[in-house]
Amino acid sequence: MMKKLVTILALATACLSAPVMAETVKLGSDFTYPPFNYKNEQQVPVGFDIEIAEALCAEAKLDCEWVTMGWDGLIPGLLSRKIDVIMASMRITEDRQKRVLFTDRYYKTPAQFAGRSDRTFDVSAEGLKGLNIGVQRGTIHDTYISDKFGNDVNILRYDGQAEVYMELVNERLDLVFANSDQLALSFLNTEDGKAFEFVGKPVTDEAYVGKGTALALRKRDTDLAEKFNAAIATIRANGTYDEIAEKYFNFDIYGD
Repeated sequence: MMKKLVTILALATACLSAPVMAETVKLGSDFTYPPFNYKNEQQVPVGFDIEIAEALCAEAKLDCEWVTMGWDGLIPGLLSRKIDVIMASMRITEDRQKRVLFTDRYYKTPAQFAGRSDRTFDVSAEGLKGLNIGVQRGTIHDTYISDKFGNDVNILRYDGQAEVYMELVNERLDLVFANSDQLALSFLNTEDGKAFEFVGKPVTDEAYVGKGTALALRKRDTDLAEKFNAAIATIRANGTYDEIAEKYFNFDIYGD
């Protein structure tokens, strides 16, 4: 009896003294969206989303690892437990909220058209009639163009944003529609984009562009969402967020 008690006490002491292992969380992204999420020449995930995610995981004491999935497969992959969190510049929209649980936002920007600067465009159903409009497949930009102009324009859908821009440069598209910040940083401010400019006014309709960009989780994972929310608040307060944002942007990416 005494020997059994000693064994139990030894096991209990070992459990109490053992280091607490961090929770492992699989983060999913398509890595096609510079400067937010993409892979460098060594195929290592880099970008604003990546650095923010790493800061959040460190703050929340989570052991996070990246999983590559196509954009269309992110929500199905989340729901089938292939990943635990979508961290891919996904906007909070009413339609997506029916399927997933979003954290608090970590940035907010409008969407906008872009086209050649030596052409004049009228952003209306009549003005865009018959034009080829490029979007990344399955995004809010795809939904917006489909709903607003689907009966009037030719919508060309692509798997990655870089492909959309190259099709515009190669004159297979008349206009592209994307996030204004990503358009400016990854296209208009580059050598390839020097002949192009923003077209029309920024689109801020929350029914399409959402209430901001956030991490997405399964609806049941409220505890994990709260860990990320607390971490977002902390890195916003302690300067870590601003330190990361200043590497990529010369404006307030967090938004009003």
